[in-house]
Amino acid sequence: MACFYSATVARNCSAVDIGELPDSSLVAIRVGSIRRVLCGSPAYFAERGTPKSPGELGAHDCVTFEGVASPNSWSFAIGGVEASVAIHSRLIVNTAEAAIDAAMGGLGITRVLSYQIADTVRARRLAVTLEEFEPPPSPVSLVYAGQRLLPLKLRAFLDFAAPRLKSGMRQDAMWEPRRPAQR
Repeated sequence: MACFYSATVARNCSAVDIGELPDSSLVAIRVGSIRRVLCGSPAYFAERGTPKSPGELGAHDCVTFEGVASPNSWSFAIGGVEASVAIHSRLIVNTAEAAIDAAMGGLGITRVLSYQIADTVRARRLAVTLEEFEPPPSPVSLVYAGQRLLPLKLRAFLDFAAPRLKSGMRQDAMWEPRRPAQR
């Protein structure tokens, strides 16, 4: 989940949530979904080869996030079951931007959210790999506290933001079609 709620979303406030809605007292407007993808530079894959299965990641350098996920393993959908695969972290960073920059620089393979690399994939500075083993996409929603009458400012924001986010999510999804999962 990308959004952390202090106690609850305030009466006049909304938030963007990535993941399943944890609190049923909140109302969610689904605007799309995002994928957790593995990517590396075309130069890295040309030099080291493109992994064909998650098990091959042990022979590759990976760029991981400190505090976000384990720097020692990544999870994948293998045969319809979530499985953890050991990886070698060549570099551990604390932002997606740093991981993406390192991957573009040929330092290894990283795992980020699909929207974070949409432009670089379209520009062919990064290539996605192991799509057929990705976990299911995560829903993205605008969330707000459920109430009978929405404040006008909140209603105006939702009416403004929801279609733009939906359009942006569709644009990012078009960078490369996801192959059907092998299950």
